[in-house]
Amino acid sequence: MLKPIQDFIRPHWHRLRTPRPKRCVSETSKCRARLAPFCRGEGVDLGFGGDPITRDAIRVDLPNQYGAVGDWAAQLRGSADHLHWFRDGTLDYIFSSHLLEDFQDTEAVLREWWRVLKPGGKLIIFCPDEQVYRTHCRKTGQYYNQHHVHADFSLAKVRRHLEQIGPHRVLHEIPLVDIYSWDLVVEKS
Repeated sequence: MLKPIQDFIRPHWHRLRTPRPKRCVSETSKCRARLAPFCRGEGVDLGFGGDPITRDAIRVDLPNQYGAVGDWAAQLRGSADHLHWFRDGTLDYIFSSHLLEDFQDTEAVLREWWRVLKPGGKLIIFCPDEQVYRTHCRKTGQYYNQHHVHADFSLAKVRRHLEQIGPHRVLHEIPLVDIYSWDLVVEKS
């Protein structure tokens, strides 16, 4: 004779009632709807942290990535400031979410990213405005990311660097979105 269903459930009731730990929401998940449409062709997601912008993006992260908010594995391991895997002018796009602010020499990193983009390729960046981010952290008690190295990191700063690097056309720009971040999509001329 079968036992009542309660007899099967009762010993495991604590599992049914105990909430699972919540995963962190990735920064990429906040901008995917806006920025994924620009990620067409052969491209990379630099510092993707387990949650790539698209399924087809080549996933690049550090050998020991400091953030993991998704289940996808990196395909290439190394630092995003030296894309030695790629020849000049080979990629259709580079996507980066909340990574560029971690590098001391922002312009040098942008020059490296620019090097591997084809003419007509797209540089797609989603980053924090550092002053807005710091204010948000103070107000909410949110953990502040100590990897950010520039107190003045902003869309304007990145735009100034890009002006020095090479001709481009702005395809998409939102100065403040998702509380403390900004979007920038430029096409290499």
